[in-house]
Amino acid sequence: MASVTSLTSAVHQRLANALTAALPEHADADPLLRRSDRADFQANGILALAKKAKANPRELATQVVERVVSGDVVQQVEVSGPGFLNITVTDKAIMENLAARAADPAGRLGVPHAERTGTTVIDYAQPNVAKEMHVGHLRSAVIGDAVVKLLEFTGEKVIRRHHIGDWGTQFGMLIQYLDEHPHELDHKADTVSGEEAMSNLDRLYKAARKLFDSDEEFKTRARRRVVDLQAGDPHTLAMWQKFVDESKIYFYSVFEKLDMEIRDADIVGESGYNDMLAETCRLLEESGVAVRSEGALCVFFDDIKGPDGKPVPLIVQKSDGGYGYAATDLSAIRDRVFNLKADTLLYVVDARQALHFKMVFETARRAGWLGDGVRAHQLAFGTVLGKDGKPFKTREGETVKLEDLLDEAVERATAVVREKAEKVGLSEEEIVENGRYVGIGAVKYADLSTSAVRDYKFDLDQMVSLNGDTSVYLQYAYARIQSILRKAGDARPVAHPELELAPAERALGLQLDQFGETVLEVAASWEPHKLAAYLYQLATLLTAFYDQCPVLKADTPEQVENRLFLVDLTARTLHQGMALLGIRTPERL
Repeated sequence: MASVTSLTSAVHQRLANALTAALPEHADADPLLRRSDRADFQANGILALAKKAKANPRELATQVVERVVSGDVVQQVEVSGPGFLNITVTDKAIMENLAARAADPAGRLGVPHAERTGTTVIDYAQPNVAKEMHVGHLRSAVIGDAVVKLLEFTGEKVIRRHHIGDWGTQFGMLIQYLDEHPHELDHKADTVSGEEAMSNLDRLYKAARKLFDSDEEFKTRARRRVVDLQAGDPHTLAMWQKFVDESKIYFYSVFEKLDMEIRDADIVGESGYNDMLAETCRLLEESGVAVRSEGALCVFFDDIKGPDGKPVPLIVQKSDGGYGYAATDLSAIRDRVFNLKADTLLYVVDARQALHFKMVFETARRAGWLGDGVRAHQLAFGTVLGKDGKPFKTREGETVKLEDLLDEAVERATAVVREKAEKVGLSEEEIVENGRYVGIGAVKYADLSTSAVRDYKFDLDQMVSLNGDTSVYLQYAYARIQSILRKAGDARPVAHPELELAPAERALGLQLDQFGETVLEVAASWEPHKLAAYLYQLATLLTAFYDQCPVLKADTPEQVENRLFLVDLTARTLHQGMALLGIRTPERL
């Protein structure tokens, strides 16, 4: 489909043409156009250009103004200050552009869908087998899911990878314990709920750990089991598979609560790279990228030193022959670049692992696995804090379980929805469903409206508030528009470009026109918080529009239709934008 050219692009083109006409020798000059409070747009590029051309900036600005083609898009251009240009666009151009967005046959509101030839592999939502998911797993899942949706919407080929922790010493202990106590996990995996599955595993893990710590003979047998597992002993592998299957039931139940799709084919845990580890180490050692140091296979870096001034290496293989995370991560890079043909590797991982990934990426570059045209990037995220500004814990000082936290969010949100339910006439079924959408939306939005690298406070009272920068505020804005559209009777949303717009209509229209540009920019920079900021601004402008511009009681039938058109397009934009963040917009709230 043909994308809709935004007003920003249209104005930019006219200014660029005028600049070229005024100074042909600087045909590639950028007018540096941006939205402005003083007019619709401001262009600041003339100051730098005048300096380059040794011209008077104000005189040059006047020459450019004389050459700007006005009428269809540009209404007027004024020189301001030392050489800024203030540009106002026509009401007709605003409404015609919005009408083109609304009429997009693909239903994409004019956002281009550029089929790229490359492939992005994104590594996110990485829980551990046989362990409960906690609040720390929330950010990787929520941020990763939003980035996947944004990239796919803008035409990127995306391969998802959930690098679950499903390998290592603890499995020898668990398998040995279960082998000796088979009755403790004798149910069928498909007959239990996620919480039951994890509760069984948790109980097993605690019992195995207790025995491991108190019984030397069991400890020896358990360690022998790790060797059997790594060697691929069929019976041991079958037992291990039981743990993975049980954990997956639980993972899926949590992701379902998060209203998030996780597909089985995308789960490739640490075990998935087991067969590559020895070769990865051999290739690194043979190429000289890694060297033996005190029996371990290490990679050293000039700029990474410990407090004692000694180099801190990346340990690929331990001195006892065991493999560390680095060997698995490097094998995953080889698989993603050479088998999956990725040209972008994205890792949605806690910022505290930044040094590890810096070393892994540099090692892969030295080995030639991250060649020209392949980029690897850690989309690092900060910590979830409690209201006290410290890492979020229970009163007993334990990490908060993710399921408990989601359940509480839904409970709080359902109470908020119930308060207003009678007025709207919601059934009990709708209250429960909307409570879920509002609660989960609140948790996701609080996360996504903060820049990923920053820590944020987990405050449920604030998250489910109807006021301020919350998803509930945006969801209510959407539901409010649906209510107006239901009450509109015979009046239909129709754009009337010939009408004069009120200031609040113009402001809303110009914001709507920026949706496509915002989505493309957010997808390119992997920064969902900028889309959240755009949507909040849109909802805020909608509130101002309501206050100043009656919709159903406007002066003329044409004005009613035009304002219905504006609110309908606002609802569609909110709906699409929220969907890209993984948040639902109920029709009635």
